Amino acid sequence: MNEPVELRLAEGRLAALAWGDAGRPTWLALHGWLDNAASFSRLAPRLVARLGIRVVALDFSGHGRSAHSPGDYALWDYCHDVLDAADALGLERLTLLAHSMGAGVACLTAAALPERLARLVLIDGLGAVTTEAERAPEQLRRGLLAHRRAVSPAPHYPDSETAVAARVAGGATPIDADTAAPLVARNLVERADGRVALGTDARLLRPSPVRFCPEQALACLGAIRAPTLLVEGETGILGESERARLARGAVPGLVRRVLPGGHHLHLEPGAVEAVAEVIGAWREETTDETEETGHERQGA
Repeated sequence: MNEPVELRLAEGRLAALAWGDAGRPTWLALHGWLDNAASFSRLAPRLVARLGIRVVALDFSGHGRSAHSPGDYALWDYCHDVLDAADALGLERLTLLAHSMGAGVACLTAAALPERLARLVLIDGLGAVTTEAERAPEQLRRGLLAHRRAVSPAPHYPDSETAVAARVAGGATPIDADTAAPLVARNLVERADGRVALGTDARLLRPSPVRFCPEQALACLGAIRAPTLLVEGETGILGESERARLARGAVPGLVRRVLPGGHHLHLEPGAVEAVAEVIGAWREETTDETEETGHERQGA
């Protein structure tokens, strides 16, 4: 069955989508910046069918249908979303399936709490966005000034098709309408005047006052102990840049696969099947008997 089940986790703070039976080994899926759980709407059913697992995809705080955070949206704050969801699902050891920003969150969680990680599957993302130490004052200034400005009203559109077109035209990375449609649909809320608006917290667009420096980010990658697969798009965001090469070299035993596709290759209709095949083959080679089914708490 391809239709997911809606979940509320962490006392209702976090929304999620679940594919597969609750009694199966559970993978927790983490989306990218300004995306949501629907990022996995094409990949998750394929993994469920091939591997006999359950996939639970979160909406991070401020994204999709999760609550907005009263505090900040620093990358490491999302680690609490992961741990809160894991606790609600009764998962002690985690397999994390993570895209872009979610991959950064997964790497930080794996570095800080290696005993909690069974395996990592990263899609076109690896580690944290960094700022060199000498540029820290400049980064702090940008963040402080932006946080003191009034938050802009949420963009609104006459219909969902127009909202999709706006995402295609203004996305941080190239994306087509077929790929963007599930993401936009989950982010929209209907207004009283019949128009639709983005439910994503507008504060997510503010620059971070503080980032890791490159040395800190590489140290975190070097602390990962879980088996790790990195699936990249040929036209994704990593490629052969010096930063990407250093990041890949820092993760012990990293397995890398590069496939035709862009940054959202796990959601692109023409690329998702190949992504599922690569992940499926790798998982079958790295079977971990400690992979858990969890014991989901009702109303958690």
